[in-house]
Amino acid sequence: MNVDELVAAAAAAREQAYAPYSGFKVGAALLTEKGQVYTGANVENASYGLTVCAERIAVFKAVTSGEKNFTTLALVGSGQGYIFPCGACLQVLAEFAPVIKVIITDEKRQRKEYNLNEMLPRHFVLPT
Repeated sequence: MNVDELVAAAAAAREQAYAPYSGFKVGAALLTEKGQVYTGANVENASYGLTVCAERIAVFKAVTSGEKNFTTLALVGSGQGYIFPCGACLQVLAEFAPVIKVIITDEKRQRKEYNLNEMLPRHFVLPT
């Protein structure tokens, strides 16, 4: 799958977001090493702390389907400017793919690409 297709999958996923409180819809598309794509959309809750981001939903869907090796994540949001993953999402991604490529987009679908290590250079790991 190429980057354009992955971004398109994230945009399609965004349409399924449940964001009645913020109005800010986000879609994520997660590509595995096997070429499988898992998507997610943010799901808000009246108790804001229970809201779950699109990125984590995509990761959780992949993991519960038996996938744990990810190569690329694409994000598409409904607001102005580039959309970046939050720290919690970066930490969840780091659990499985500390060198994953993260593609962020703006409202014009312009893209920037980062390596997760650039975005979260010192993620939490349990001591061995």
